[in-house]
Amino acid sequence: MAKLNFGGVEENVVTREEFPLSKARQVLSNETVAVIGYGVQGPGQALNQKDNGINVIVGQRRNSKSWDKAVKDGFVPGETLFDIEEALQKGTIICYLLSDAAQIQLWPTVKKHLTPGKALYFSHGFGITYSDQTGIIPPPDVDVFLVAPKGSGTSLRRMFLQGRGLNSSYAIFQDATGRAFERVIALGIAVGSGYLFETDFRKEVYSDLTGERGTLMGAIQGIFAAQYEVLRSKGHTPSEAFNETVEELTQSLMPLVAENGMDWMYANCSTTAQRGALDWWKRFRDATLPVFNELYESVATGKEAAKSIESNSKPDYRDKLEEELKELRESEIWQAGKTVRSLRPENQEPVAPGSAGDNFEKKLQKVKFSSPLYRD
Repeated sequence: MAKLNFGGVEENVVTREEFPLSKARQVLSNETVAVIGYGVQGPGQALNQKDNGINVIVGQRRNSKSWDKAVKDGFVPGETLFDIEEALQKGTIICYLLSDAAQIQLWPTVKKHLTPGKALYFSHGFGITYSDQTGIIPPPDVDVFLVAPKGSGTSLRRMFLQGRGLNSSYAIFQDATGRAFERVIALGIAVGSGYLFETDFRKEVYSDLTGERGTLMGAIQGIFAAQYEVLRSKGHTPSEAFNETVEELTQSLMPLVAENGMDWMYANCSTTAQRGALDWWKRFRDATLPVFNELYESVATGKEAAKSIESNSKPDYRDKLEEELKELRESEIWQAGKTVRSLRPENQEPVAPGSAGDNFEKKLQKVKFSSPLYRD
């Protein structure tokens, strides 16, 4: 394990140089990794392990969309794809990748198959940290740990196929066998992590829930909506408002941040843009800091967990969720975004020399007919 300096603070980090894939394969050579759930994280983690030569099986409900997806992805019923309970029985490491609400529901079945020496693997600290609400309390004779990729399962898979790695955190909650560390790191490498930084279950879920509700999803959606609304109210067109609010950020500036950092992005913008950003960023920090403090307290006291469990445990939660998502999907800002994305060069049909103008007009007419922004 290496100690690396992060802005003046030393942290424990495991890299692929010190723990290569060959070592991960050796550690997991006698294990059967059972991935339970094939929804958000399941496909990416299972497929990456499969491609990395790990003995991985998938447990999923028969005759479900996820079962069919697993078959399409190359998992074979009766060989590498099983009913959930059969996979739990076969697995020596149980990757518990169902949604938080589904984990609560299935826990009695999972616990029954956690025989001594097995390992229980999570990608989120929710179930263990909020055990007073979830009832997820593992038996004392199994290893319990997590690897939490810092991104969606889709991103994990895409980056793996590109030869890249998504950074992950790891944590050990219970070391019953004395092998928890090597097992969790091996799995972290096998699922496609770029590097692994150390945390614990509580810190992982606190930071994760704060991030999702904050800059990763909730806050950025709110900031997008506010700026877009101001620009539209001042007479700017939907395309201009969207381009200045979302498109330039996601297509131009954020890739620069990802490449070399925020300071490098600033240096590659005009001096006018730099001056404005430096003058205003502290105003936005000070305006949002109270909201983030309130959010963190809501996470730390378990209020956010209670809300999530209550809403996601209802039989009609998917229908209600779809209604709420529909509001976002049909909002003008994201309908404008759909039109803007369709006009990106990479989304245009190939054109013959000299016919670019004609093809553009045809594409634009197609967009107009399909977008509510152009409807009477």
